[in-house]
Amino acid sequence: MNREERDYLVVQNLPLVGYLVSEICMRASHLSRPDLAQVGAVALIQCAESFDASLGVPFGAYARRRIKGAFADELRREDWATRGARSRMSELALMQETLSGALGRVPSTDELAGALGVERAAVEASQLDAARSVTPLTDVITDLVAATSQTPEELVLQNEHEAFLGEAVAALPQRMQYIVEQIYYRDRTVKELAEELGSSHSAVSQQRAEAMRLLRDGIERHYLATADARSQPHARIAASRREDYLADLGSRTLGGATRLLGQAAFGGTAKSVLALG
Repeated sequence: MNREERDYLVVQNLPLVGYLVSEICMRASHLSRPDLAQVGAVALIQCAESFDASLGVPFGAYARRRIKGAFADELRREDWATRGARSRMSELALMQETLSGALGRVPSTDELAGALGVERAAVEASQLDAARSVTPLTDVITDLVAATSQTPEELVLQNEHEAFLGEAVAALPQRMQYIVEQIYYRDRTVKELAEELGSSHSAVSQQRAEAMRLLRDGIERHYLATADARSQPHARIAASRREDYLADLGSRTLGGATRLLGQAAFGGTAKSVLALG
C-alpha cells in the first residue's frame, strides 16, 4: 500500500477513533479524552500501514479491534497500581470471601492477616489500595476486549457512516477541505496552518468553523434526511456556494441506502465529529 492509499484509509476512518473514545469515556469518565484520541489516532495509522486487503477482513473491523487494544494497553500503563498491588488486592478479596462463608460474618483484619500469613499492616494497606479503585481497570479492559464483534447490519452501517463522512469532507471547498484534513486528520495546529497559508490565526479558525457548519448541513440534508432546501442553514457562506456543496455531496453519496436504519447510530458519530469544531 502506498502513502496515498494509507492516508486515504486514515482520513476515511478517523471518525471511528472519536466514536470509540466517546464509548469508553461513557463508562469511565475520569479518563482523558485527548490522550485516548491521540492513542487511537496512532493506532489507526499503524492499522493503515499494516492492513492487507487480500485477507478479506474489512478495514473498519480490523481497525476497531486494534484501536481498542491500544486503549487497553494505555489503560494498563496509566494504572496507578503495580501488578503486585493488584495481585495482593485480589488475594485479599478472595480470602475475605472464603472466610465470610466459613465464619458466617465479615472477618476482622487480624483474621485476614492470620489466614494470609502477613502482618496486619499489609492487610490494611491492601484494603486502602482497594478503596482507591473508583473504576476497576479490569472491568474497563474486559468491556473493551469483549465488545469487538459486530453484527452484519452494524458492519454495513459503520462502513456507510464512515464513507459518508469521508465524502462530506472531500466535497468541501478546497481550502476548507485542506484545513479540516490537516487539523483533524494530521493533528496540525491552527497556528501552523496560518503560517503555511500566509493567513491569520482567526481567518483559519473561521474557515474551520464554517467547514463544520457545512458538514452539518450536508449530514442533515443527505444522510439523516432531517433538513431540506427550506430548512434554516447552519453555514454562513453565500447560499449559492452552500447549495453547490450540497449538490456535489448528494451526487457523491446518493443519500445512503440505509440511512433510516442508521439514523440513530450515525447521529452520535456525527455529533462526535462536529463537536471537534
